[in-house]
Amino acid sequence: MTQASRMTAGVVSAATAEPPVAVVENPNGRSPILLICEHASNHLPARYGTLGLTPSDLESHIAWDPGALGVAKELSRLLDAPLIHATVSRLVLDLNRDPSAPDSIWTLSERTTIPGNLDLDETERAIRVRAVYDAFHGVVDAVANARMTSGQLTAVVSIHSFTPVYRDVPRPWQVGLIFDRDDRYARSVGAGLNQDPALTVGMNEPYSPADRVFHTLERHAVRRGLAPLMIEIRNDLIRTQDGQASWARRLAPLLREGARTL
Repeated sequence: MTQASRMTAGVVSAATAEPPVAVVENPNGRSPILLICEHASNHLPARYGTLGLTPSDLESHIAWDPGALGVAKELSRLLDAPLIHATVSRLVLDLNRDPSAPDSIWTLSERTTIPGNLDLDETERAIRVRAVYDAFHGVVDAVANARMTSGQLTAVVSIHSFTPVYRDVPRPWQVGLIFDRDDRYARSVGAGLNQDPALTVGMNEPYSPADRVFHTLERHAVRRGLAPLMIEIRNDLIRTQDGQASWARRLAPLLREGARTL
């Protein structure tokens, strides 16, 4: 694989010129860390219209993780790590859920009903699983397997953002680290973040694997014996390029140092 041949997956229609579902940035990066950003985009392919939502709905956190892709891209640059990110909104299908789970296709997100997802038949669900889930995770599998074969992979890090207030409940954390039984990487990065007294760091907050948010890492890290880590950053802190760059600079040395101990 050459640097010039950015890997992609998904069918690009000449009629709609839809982007591929998965894009790989920096495929030849030297870092042993693989970065993933499943909720990078709020794009809806043309066949779905607006799913019955307003423009403000589609700009909100129900459609994507605002700021997460900017942080992930800057981390990819600083760490020299490959990054795989999605180009389709989680409202079509949530890539961080098992496709058999009821909430893999949301009908209600926080307090917003998704009209275009109501009463889907099994045929439509199967179309979305094949076109979105299988395409995206197939690329992750291919990249992870290739890098393991060449001895270039020890950790998988998934980058997300979260809303400061959820269902009227304020969240006190600026950043959260999500992990399961293998907590080596999370504890290392968490210790570094906690050196800053201005930060409130959530350990398995605002989510935990019990919330079924660990699917990507279970599939691509845990099953391969790799160190998994999900990073959640409060989205009001990374709305701007400056905020995204600042958080990437904060996290990069901690991720690099933690990876050395794995």
